[in-house]
Amino acid sequence: MRVMVVDDHALVRSGLRAVLGTTDDCTVVGEAGTGEEALDVAAEVAPDVVVMDLSMPGIGGVAATAELRARFPGLRVLVLTTFADDDRVRAALSAGATGYLLKDATPDDVVRAVRAAGRDEVPIDPRVARSLLPRTSASGPDIPPRERDVLVLVARGMSNKQIGTALGIAERTVKAHLGNVFRRIGVTDRTSAALWARDHGY
Repeated sequence: MRVMVVDDHALVRSGLRAVLGTTDDCTVVGEAGTGEEALDVAAEVAPDVVVMDLSMPGIGGVAATAELRARFPGLRVLVLTTFADDDRVRAALSAGATGYLLKDATPDDVVRAVRAAGRDEVPIDPRVARSLLPRTSASGPDIPPRERDVLVLVARGMSNKQIGTALGIAERTVKAHLGNVFRRIGVTDRTSAALWARDHGY
């Protein structure tokens, strides 16, 4: 897996390079100290996953994430930051970040999150996850069995194509079920749906 590290602190970049260098499946192919630099470096090195800080001079991490995802739709962005407030979490995920991790995470947590992001899963630090959940009743809405199946697999981080294969249904049918699930539980994106499902024991 090709990884790019974006942080305005050289020490953080060096630490992440060292952590990821201990694995046999992750290679740091580029670094950037600003959002602007990240856009240029990503075009040169074609990473699979970008580990992105939020607070940087110039273009911040949220704007850089949005631009990276617009230019390179297949790229995954894992936010690694000190900020755990609701607004920043939601802004980063709305910009297209795949996951959100706090900087006091352990090295193993970082490696697991990078790998999960590369699999298009949704690695979210549990300390910030609850802030993304919609307000629902304790029992939750009544979800039909097939939609429940889709929701369970979304919570496991599977893509629509993978869900379709697992359930033996077309990808467009998965999308239809997922749209129904969103409406039933009061969310607008699959990250929030996955978090809702995990919080409700799916």
